[in-house]
Amino acid sequence: MNTVHHLEQPVVNDENPPEGTRRIIGGQERVLYDGYWIKTYTVPADSLDAKKRLIEALTRRLFNHTEHGLNIPGTRLAEARQTHAAETDPGRRRVKAAMLAGALFNRATDIFRKLVELQGEGVEIRSDDALMRECGNCLLEAMELGRFVLHRSGEEGIDELWGEPFRAFSIPVEDFYESRYIKIGQSMRDIDKIANAMSATFAQIPAFAELEPAIRDFACAAKLKTETLRTDPDIFEVWSQLVTSAERLANHAPHPALVENGTPALHNISDGLQLIRNGRDLVSYITRARTPMPKSTREYIERCDIYLESGLVPLLPSPLPA
Repeated sequence: MNTVHHLEQPVVNDENPPEGTRRIIGGQERVLYDGYWIKTYTVPADSLDAKKRLIEALTRRLFNHTEHGLNIPGTRLAEARQTHAAETDPGRRRVKAAMLAGALFNRATDIFRKLVELQGEGVEIRSDDALMRECGNCLLEAMELGRFVLHRSGEEGIDELWGEPFRAFSIPVEDFYESRYIKIGQSMRDIDKIANAMSATFAQIPAFAELEPAIRDFACAAKLKTETLRTDPDIFEVWSQLVTSAERLANHAPHPALVENGTPALHNISDGLQLIRNGRDLVSYITRARTPMPKSTREYIERCDIYLESGLVPLLPSPLPA
């Protein structure tokens, strides 16, 4: 029997424990944020090497979730800065600001990598070292430019991702891990908001009245994936559960008899199917980035309300340059 397939967020009956409370639940340590008991992981020792590996991983993750074309090598930082400064077109200037941010992140990672190599050779690296300051300055400037960067979907920016490498550089590793649990709790909250909006909307439309179990299964799988690292032994079950539940949700067919009885006259079925796929995609973006997307979540819920009331889904607005 696949125990992971039936796993859900644990529920603990308690007198409102404070945020950050840790408990052993089912043999696994969990921490409470935003009402969710989130799976914790062992924190690596706070060393220069640990920070290097963390910043490298965060930078790869950053480029994986943002718009294409931003992974500019650190060796081209001067070029990226020059072309951004010379650009006058607002749209192209936004994109070049995002590319400059990418070059800054890569330069910071290059510096940190060399510092760790020097430390491995016995060279003492102090926190006030000139290269350490340069690394911090690159990360800080990149974080400030993060507001010009869109998520790969084009819907909104996820500034939190752009701040993570700088936080990993500037605070203890243990504190950084704790900040990630906070963001995971917020992500789970947004996943449930989207799922609740979908359930409340489609439960009132006869052609989609049987959709709720698929929505709940998908939301449960998404929250499990949000708290599960790729190095976790459970990832094979958790990821396959997420993918198959997303497929079942997206492939849901409206009740044919009800469609024939005139449901399309009240609610456009094609619009409803597209809204379901939009919800699946948004939850998937949040789950993979493990970061809340409040603007997109709010706009999706508004589109659900409009569809329920009018029978039509408004077009998504085109993303505007920051």
